[in-house]
Amino acid sequence: MKLSQLVFKSMLKNMRHYYLYFFALIFSVTLFFSFVTLQYNESIIEATKASGTAASGFEAASYMLYFIVLFFVLYANHLFIKRRSKEIGLYQLVGMTKGLVTRLIAFENILLFIGAVSIGILLGFLSSRLFAMILLKLLKFDAVVTLSISKVAVVNTLIVFGILLAVLLAQMAFMVHRTTLLSLFNASKQADERVKRFSVFPMVMGAIGLALIIYGYYKSTLLFSGQTTNLFLSMVIILATTIGGTYFVFRYSVAFILNMFRLRKKGHLNLNDVLALTPIMHRMKGNAKSLTLITVITAVSLAITTLSYISYYSAGSTAENSVPADYIMVDGRGEPFIEALEREGIAFEENKFRLTSAQFDMAEIFSGEIVEMLQGDTLADVLMIPLSDYHQLDPDVMLSEGEAIIAGYNGFQANILPLEAPHDFIFLHQEHQFPLKVKEVNDTSIVAWRITGGGFVVIVEDNLFNQIQQFNNEHEIGYLTKEQTSINLIDANDETYEAAEKLYKQTGANIVFEDDEIDRGGNKLSSLRSTVEYNLNLYGTTIFTTAFLGLAFLLATGSILYFKQMSEADEEMESYKILRKIGFTEEELTRGIMKKQLFNFGVPLLIGLLHSYFAVKSGWFLFGTELTTPLLVTMALYIVMYIVFATLTINYYRKIIKQAL
Repeated sequence: MKLSQLVFKSMLKNMRHYYLYFFALIFSVTLFFSFVTLQYNESIIEATKASGTAASGFEAASYMLYFIVLFFVLYANHLFIKRRSKEIGLYQLVGMTKGLVTRLIAFENILLFIGAVSIGILLGFLSSRLFAMILLKLLKFDAVVTLSISKVAVVNTLIVFGILLAVLLAQMAFMVHRTTLLSLFNASKQADERVKRFSVFPMVMGAIGLALIIYGYYKSTLLFSGQTTNLFLSMVIILATTIGGTYFVFRYSVAFILNMFRLRKKGHLNLNDVLALTPIMHRMKGNAKSLTLITVITAVSLAITTLSYISYYSAGSTAENSVPADYIMVDGRGEPFIEALEREGIAFEENKFRLTSAQFDMAEIFSGEIVEMLQGDTLADVLMIPLSDYHQLDPDVMLSEGEAIIAGYNGFQANILPLEAPHDFIFLHQEHQFPLKVKEVNDTSIVAWRITGGGFVVIVEDNLFNQIQQFNNEHEIGYLTKEQTSINLIDANDETYEAAEKLYKQTGANIVFEDDEIDRGGNKLSSLRSTVEYNLNLYGTTIFTTAFLGLAFLLATGSILYFKQMSEADEEMESYKILRKIGFTEEELTRGIMKKQLFNFGVPLLIGLLHSYFAVKSGWFLFGTELTTPLLVTMALYIVMYIVFATLTINYYRKIIKQAL
């Protein structure tokens, strides 16, 4: 028989195994090609041109996606070869050399890759339009997305999966040549570990694993608390303790707990216990690494997706913190804009805030470690607003002599350095000191971040404001801006905002300083609407790429668990045959299987959710202003996907159980 005939006969015979591997390849090609195609889509290029980082973000995400695909396909190929180990052994038993067996499987893989890449490119081409529409929806960009195939994307996909094919062939050849004939026949029958009697070592190692995870969680809560002096070292410690602790938990804690459960029942296990606990205990040594990897990947992808969603979800509120009105003008440069609005009949509300500068000692807020890092340079500038101007926003606020209000204390500064009222401050101007009791600290932004640099402002009595303003007239310190005018449009629609935006720029009302040399970091203010659009463009691209990668991670880890359970189900078929023959029903066996899958899918998911929660909780405020909704939404999506994979696994076990008789 020719080798080509043997290849086709082998593929037909193994169709039941091949479809799983074939699906993994098609899925990988589809994801990769559709994502790469987006980079060359005309509508996407037009929508993301305002973001200078979109192209580099897509490119970096493509590399990450390739590594996900590489990991996923290599693992699927490993399981596939393991399931065919007896067949490979038979080939060698009838006289075929390892080299000939390697060539046989290599030809099969090449044919599979040709088919999978062809189908995957077709599906990726069709699905790329859907992904493009989702991205444009996130960017709030109206455009018609047309189906167009990119030659560059096709070439990139062929090159990438050609390299992957070479890696897979090398992996397959290595597995065939390094294994003995006897091990091939016993590959699917070997238990990973015999269940041993109680010993102190696994108990101690399991306790150490739990302690490491708890310590990592505790350390993460202090990461941005002001108590951490070496951020990089702390992050390394957190990663090492949580990952190491996770491995110890899977390797020792789980088996130890299940063994204690078995001992407590004195060997009187029912059918559900046998079906659920025994396979887990026997396979835990071999599964510990893969479960740890899956848990960590789940946690990382969930954390990244959540943080990106926080940024996108908070785009509006973040913009309002930085630009607290529809339009901001400074130092009287808004008069032409206001006159233009009146000429066009655009209704608006105007508020003016006088500003003056003072200083305060940051040692009154920062911890001792941070003060030491500043090496004595702890004086910082702060803007002050008179109470009478603040009454435009809140007319009921009153201040007694020596009292003040801090406004705009929000964002990461409020989370890293929480400040609560009442609090005593000493504000300074040269040799003059002004001790004040801060009676209220709020997060309401009044002055644009472009002026304050993201800092807070202080509302003081008019007499004190006038006194400090007089000192500044004699000897100016701090900020150059002396007045801010805030304009909010009334009952405006999109056309009104567009007209006002043009007037804002044409009249020069968005200029901060008349002399560009004074401000080298940029001399233009942005409107609230344009800031929101910029944030949506920036974070929309980010949430799309991270969600796409998160989906790839999730499907890869879920599929790996699913493939692994399918492999175990095939190996356990003989056991189910015996149980069915002695009278156990399909429903009884299924209940035990469901308990087993609750562990296989539930425990990695639960630990992954905990890992991601503490990772997100430690620094979410650096990415936006809202935590709860983005966190719950992403966690719910991950839980639903894991439930889907667990359901598919249980259905496959039911199929195996039905075939057992």
